[in-house]
Amino acid sequence: MDQQGVVLQFPALKIHSEEYEVMMEAEVICDSGMDRESESIRDGLDEVNEALRSNQSHLDRVNQEIDRLTNHADQLDNMIAVGSGILAGFIDVFWVGEFNFKRGEAWSNEKVNRFVEGVARSKGWKGKNDLKGAISFLEKEFKIPSDSIYSGNAKNITHKSHRLDDLAHHPTLLGLFASILTQFTKKGYFQDRNGEFLSIPVPISIDPKDKTLIGHDLLSKISCGTINWFFHLVSDMSGSNKTAGAGMGIPGPFISLLKEISLIPGISDSGLPQKLYDAFVKQKFDFRSELAVGHEISRQAMPVILNEVIVRSFYLIRRLFLELRESDVESLNWDKILPYKNRTIVRMLTIATGTFTLIDISDAAIRGGIKSGGQAPLFAKEFLLHLNVVGVGRFTVAVSTDVIYGVKKNQNRDERIVLMNERLHLLNAKAFYMEAGMWQAAKQTDRSISEAIMKMQEAKVVSIKAWEANAHSMKQIEKYQDEIEKHNPGLIDEIDDLLKWG
Repeated sequence: MDQQGVVLQFPALKIHSEEYEVMMEAEVICDSGMDRESESIRDGLDEVNEALRSNQSHLDRVNQEIDRLTNHADQLDNMIAVGSGILAGFIDVFWVGEFNFKRGEAWSNEKVNRFVEGVARSKGWKGKNDLKGAISFLEKEFKIPSDSIYSGNAKNITHKSHRLDDLAHHPTLLGLFASILTQFTKKGYFQDRNGEFLSIPVPISIDPKDKTLIGHDLLSKISCGTINWFFHLVSDMSGSNKTAGAGMGIPGPFISLLKEISLIPGISDSGLPQKLYDAFVKQKFDFRSELAVGHEISRQAMPVILNEVIVRSFYLIRRLFLELRESDVESLNWDKILPYKNRTIVRMLTIATGTFTLIDISDAAIRGGIKSGGQAPLFAKEFLLHLNVVGVGRFTVAVSTDVIYGVKKNQNRDERIVLMNERLHLLNAKAFYMEAGMWQAAKQTDRSISEAIMKMQEAKVVSIKAWEANAHSMKQIEKYQDEIEKHNPGLIDEIDDLLKWG
């Protein structure tokens, strides 16, 4: 045998006669080289199958994502979206109307004044319908160290601007931090209209009995820096006790945030501090003004929210009904039912908000044209006052989201093409391994058939020799016939009868 073959021998089969012996030896030849080749083919096929399973799993996820990013809205969906936009548009035209700052300002003044009085009563004030008295009570009970230290120490900070310039008068996290920091550093922190940052010492001593000063230990410092800070801001919301309800209060969160941003080097020299000073002091845009703007914007938001609710509710109810027709409650696919994170609901909202915005813009243009009498500057003003900025903003978001979903869908399509090409190569590789396995099996079958033929030929030779041995034995019986008959009378006749009749 060659080095690649292994011979397996089995016990020999021996046939005896008086004159010779015949032995059959069975051998099974195992080709180790062929086994290694078969094992290599099996390993390669297993690797390809594993890669195909991984590829299919990835492909399923990509197909699911493409389905989510595909618009499946039908005619009924689009009709409902348009109808919802029209309804919301008419509500905006006949109920919301124009942006009216004075209406919002009157509302915010009333709310803030009642809030200040309510807080004062909660802290022990006994008055009623007396805003000035409530402010005086809170100012006396809750003072902060930095309230008037700017006088004589900063020429560009005035009584009118100090609530904007003093960080501890801001209703923000930085304002709270500045208030607590003052308790530990005994300094107030300001920025004037020119952008110059100032830290002004607090000219007071530590006195445990003085509520207006700095705390004497850690707990009292934190208490003064937070509790006094909050209630002092409440006292300043409606102006001072001299200008109760009319003067400037504290800056709102938006103006405060811009002022804090202007502390950043570079931005402090950009002119932003001066613009904020003008808005706060000259335009009197304070906390109540921001509330007024928020109130008017909230009025504009009502039809926009209604439009959103109608479209999403219809989507939810209809998809739930369609899913229940095809499956039971336990097997519902909520990804197809919930009205968010899919291209269909995004497209419906784009249509609904687009319809709403079209009606709103048309109404604003018509009213602006009528009130302006054809004068461009006046038309622009009236147009903007009647324009629902919340609706325009929501439409912009809807369109942007729709476009982004479209881009993501194209990216997933490209990824699917790559995965399908990879799958094609893997299938070709699987076909190659299967073909190689088939030829390997054919080669082994051919070898097995050849070995079987050889064994049959060997068996033929053995059978012939065995037959010859039996014939020879029968002939040998004739030599002993007389002796058999002599010692066993009739035996030969009986054997002859048996051979004849079987």
